[in-house]
Amino acid sequence: MTVDQRSHTPVYVQVADLLRQRIESGELAPGATLPSEARLTQEYGIGREAVRMAVSLLRSEGLVSTVRGHGTRVREIPNRRQVEVPPGSRITARMPSGRERHELQLDEGIPVLVVRRPDGQTEILPGDQVELTTPADD
Repeated sequence: MTVDQRSHTPVYVQVADLLRQRIESGELAPGATLPSEARLTQEYGIGREAVRMAVSLLRSEGLVSTVRGHGTRVREIPNRRQVEVPPGSRITARMPSGRERHELQLDEGIPVLVVRRPDGQTEILPGDQVELTTPADD
């Protein structure tokens, strides 16, 4: 796994792709700490800024989370709760506001689902923690 300095793909995107592959393959399991910036700069022969941008890209995708002083970890796969939405509901996905991110305790890169029910009620749900279902036919 190497970075091609002559590629048209930016170096940070290549590093993000390599780290994503390691996450998806299970080499970096949920809860595992990513190598340090210094280690990644040595491993891939790139600068710190490229490493930071690669990690930022993975954070924006919701694959990792960073806590100051504790490093960057692969996000745990949350347990999903089922939420039944009535027929006629409209569901959209979007990125949360800062307030919503704080209230729902969402990591960067995690969308919210906005459920508008036929009776006019609106509910905002964390996109990584719910599974929407419809009522079963009798």
